[in-house]
Order: sequence, then C-alpha cells, then structure tokens
Amino acid sequence: MRSGAETGRSGAETGRSATTTDPAGTETGAGFDPARPYEVDPQVAIRPEPFGALAYHYGNRRLTFLRDDTLVAVVRDLGAHPSVDDALDAAGVQPGRRPAFRTALRSLSESEVIRAR
Repeated sequence: MRSGAETGRSGAETGRSATTTDPAGTETGAGFDPARPYEVDPQVAIRPEPFGALAYHYGNRRLTFLRDDTLVAVVRDLGAHPSVDDALDAAGVQPGRRPAFRTALRSLSESEVIRAR
C-alpha cells in the first residue's frame, strides 16, 4: 500500500502516511522537525541497489526502498550534520526539491529508518 506522498517525487516508499501541512506548505509528520539533528537508526542497514538503495530495519523488520541517489546520500550523511536542512544544503538539494525530500525523510522517520539525535 502506498500513499501519494510516498510514490511521488519523494524517493522513499514505505507503508505509512500521516501528514499535516505547515504554514509554508511543506508536509510534516508529528514529531519530525527538519531543524533538528537526525541519524540512521543503528538497527538499519542500507544496501546500495541499481535503483538507489534498500534500507532494512532489523528491529521492526521493515524494508524500505530509497529510489533517489541524492536521498540515499542525504540519509547516509544525516549524522554528520546539525540538522536535516543542513544535510540537504550539503547534498546540494535545490530549494524546489526540498519539500519532497522533507516528506521522504518524515516518512523514513515514521518507519524508524532514521531517528532524532
């Protein structure tokens, strides 16, 4: 089962979607804040694939497809930055693509692929 946010330009597929929209029009999930620092959950393995990567969570046994190489780079590098927005800056994500990346990262947070530090 896929939601519109998860099958669109976001680059991440999971089975969940719980969104709201902030005043800037960016979808956000309860508890996800792109101004906070995040990292890949230690129980998650990320395996490169021709389409991007697979993220497998050994604790909850969820498999998530990351279908965008830039998203894969952002996810892998999250722990090296003081915020999600700083990680997006470092990866060179253009302002027009940021709402989709934030939506994908929110979904990855809800799926426990990434977690707040």
